[in-house]
Parts: sequence; structure tokens; C-alpha cells
Amino acid sequence: MDHLRYSGLSFEAQRAVFLDIVSQEPLIREALGRARSLALPDWLVVSGALYNSVWNYLTGKPSGYGIRDVDLFYFDDSDLSYEAEDSVIARAAPVFANLPLPVELRNQARVHLWYPAKFGRPCPRYTSSSHSLRFFASRTHAVGVRFDMDGQLDLVAPYGLDDIFSFRITPNRVLDNQQTHETKGARARENWPEITVVPW
Repeated sequence: MDHLRYSGLSFEAQRAVFLDIVSQEPLIREALGRARSLALPDWLVVSGALYNSVWNYLTGKPSGYGIRDVDLFYFDDSDLSYEAEDSVIARAAPVFANLPLPVELRNQARVHLWYPAKFGRPCPRYTSSSHSLRFFASRTHAVGVRFDMDGQLDLVAPYGLDDIFSFRITPNRVLDNQQTHETKGARARENWPEITVVPW
């Protein structure tokens, strides 16, 4: 199987393949449908569950291989308290209760409040869920999908999709995230040895 067969194609061609793969992945399809039912503001299913599913498809690995959880972002700056975010997490828990993997919810409007304590450095105050993707440690990981108003899958990929289809983890140097880039890159290579990790 030629796992690089979509590498180097146009963004539109890669977009069509990407959305076709993730929409056929049962876990993602179910998570997206349930996320939509929550009607969270500016929501996005992001990152690992998406690009890992593409890598699984292209290397013939089973559904769900290497995926730890599903990351669900939303953006609500009307209440930046921990309690407000916690109440959303509690409301979502029964909706996602019987999925095979946990769903991790995070209000992207609040990240700048807890990020410095967790990572020892500041991060920007994000203006949307899509905006936060631009600051991921690896450009490869900056991808999200959601349903639009017409029920069609909407893709957010600020750095494109060629890194994903090229099995290449590329650093994003907008923040000092070298350790995260290297840690996630090493873990990915354990699961998909076809991957190349571009040095920081």
C-alpha cells in the first residue's frame, strides 16, 4: 500500500480525501454527531483523532489504532470561570458516555488563564477555536472539523494538509513548544514508523 499516494496533491484534492476518510471513521462520525447535538458555540473536533485516523487508513491499521481520546474545542468568552467550563463538561458527559474513547472538552477562550501555570510560559488570548490551532506545537496537528449550518463537514486547516499526507510532523515555532513537538513526534513514530519528525 502506497501510504504517500496523496502527498503533494493540491489542497482541494487533499481536502476531499481527508473529509472522506474522517467521515467514514465510525468514532469520528459519532463524536461529530453528538458534538453537534450539544450546540456549543464555535465548536471543533480537532487534532489526533483526525490525523491518526488518516494515518491508520493509509497504512492499513485498524480503526482507532493509536488514538487516546477525541479533543473537542469550543469558544465561549461570555464567562471565563472554571465553573462555567466545568458545567459544560458535565453537560457533555452523558452525551459522550458510551463512546469507545473519552472526549476531552476545552473552552479555548480560557486557555490563556491556565496555560502559564501548566507550561511555564504565556500563550496568546485566542479569539476563536480556529485561532487556537495556529499555536499548536506541530503544524501537522493543526486541523479541525465540524458540521456547518447545512450539515456538511467544514474543515479548518491553517497550515494545510500536506504534512499529514506526507507523514511528516513539522514544528510550529510561533511559541516555544519544542518539548511538546518532540514528545508527540516520538510517540507518533512508535505507532506509525513511516513518520518523519522534522527537527525543531
